[in-house]
Amino acid sequence: MRNSKQVMVGSTAVGGGAPVTVQSMLNVPSTDINGSVEQAVELEKAGCQILRAAIPDMDAVALIPAIRSAVNIPLVADIHFDYRLALAAADAGIDAIRINPGNIGGEDRVQAVVKKCTEKHIPIRIGVNSGSLEKDLLQKCGGPTPEALVESALGHAALLEKYDFTDIVISIKSSSVDTTIKAYELCAQKCSYPLHLGVTEAGTERMGLIKSAVGIGSLLQRGIGDTIRVSLTADPVREVYAGYDILHALDMGKPGPKLVSCPTCGRTRIDLISIAQEVEEKLRGCTKEITVAVMGCAVNGPGEAREADIGIAGGDRVGLLFKKGEIIRKVPENQLVAALMEEIEKL
Repeated sequence: MRNSKQVMVGSTAVGGGAPVTVQSMLNVPSTDINGSVEQAVELEKAGCQILRAAIPDMDAVALIPAIRSAVNIPLVADIHFDYRLALAAADAGIDAIRINPGNIGGEDRVQAVVKKCTEKHIPIRIGVNSGSLEKDLLQKCGGPTPEALVESALGHAALLEKYDFTDIVISIKSSSVDTTIKAYELCAQKCSYPLHLGVTEAGTERMGLIKSAVGIGSLLQRGIGDTIRVSLTADPVREVYAGYDILHALDMGKPGPKLVSCPTCGRTRIDLISIAQEVEEKLRGCTKEITVAVMGCAVNGPGEAREADIGIAGGDRVGLLFKKGEIIRKVPENQLVAALMEEIEKL
């Protein structure tokens, strides 16, 4: 595991050996304060640990006290172009600020933001992506390469360090999975700041999940990464679920059940796909560290899934309920999920 500096985002630790946190971002228009608050509450309930909100203008600063009064998770202001928005967000009680120091004006403006964040004990996330690189770096490196991304991010960090500011988190995202992985690997070698992982513009939920699982998962498996955001063109709640699913797949998540299910075949005689999806949803929020199996037939049921703590296997409009490979009883197909959840409650 990479030994990174620890930064406090509100009361939530990022880096320094703290558990990897899951982030998301509001997608309700910033003009809709009530809608933003409602979505923030939904995201907190889904497990979001750090929440980001775009602050595109001074009117949007009103989001900060409204959201902070409704949820207990830290709030990050996403700032572009106007450094005054960062100053106003800090005064409004924001927990962290995300900026690209290269697009908020001259060094005097960066210095003003640093001064304010120092006074308020607010960390800064330097957010660099392949679409925001400086022209000279693009020319020097021949495009938005991993080396260009890292040089840009560390150059911005050096500017903050010039004013004795080191409460920094770095993100260096690309829509290319390969570029993202290589950039974070290089950055991890060159600095000790905590790293915010993500594949930017990853796409719809289907493709975005695949790209994020490969990119974020590969880095986490190598001990790189301190906080993650799965970017999806979807409901942000799905981002939170996806983030935890990636962590869970790597045994890095919160305690909870593991679901194993077979891909189905010509032996399947029950609607296993729907049943597995229903079980998956019902297990969300469960904290029992158990393995639950949803299998299509007796061949792949109690035998192949004998290591499961509890499971069901399909038959001809009926299913078998089993524990550790031992059959408990037969259950009609329309009662299988209820019977399974009832047994899980007893465990």
